[in-house]
Amino acid sequence: MDSTNLETDIKITEEDVLELLHLFTKVPSLILKGVVARRSNVVKSFEGKILEYKEQLSEDELAKIRVVLEMPTSELQKILHNAYEKTGKKQLKILSEKNAEPFIEKNLDALEKILFNA
Repeated sequence: MDSTNLETDIKITEEDVLELLHLFTKVPSLILKGVVARRSNVVKSFEGKILEYKEQLSEDELAKIRVVLEMPTSELQKILHNAYEKTGKKQLKILSEKNAEPFIEKNLDALEKILFNA
């Protein structure tokens, strides 16, 4: 199956977020709130690690990442909010709030450039 067909079959859910919960909760909520408010590009800080990790990703995992990168931010935030409701993790709540949209878009754009334009 080519990646184009694979991507149309992929649906991102709160279960996907829950599988990666440890990534969201590494950052204390107070720090995350400040980073979101400043709209910091945190992805750029981890470019080297991201490129190293990319080598370990399967085609399916890369396709799933591409789906996330291409979905509307509002849809991604709904998924984050649903995951927050299941877990009560403040970091997910912060990322699901409307004011986090520019932060998310900036970092997803940076991630796309690193993963798919490098």
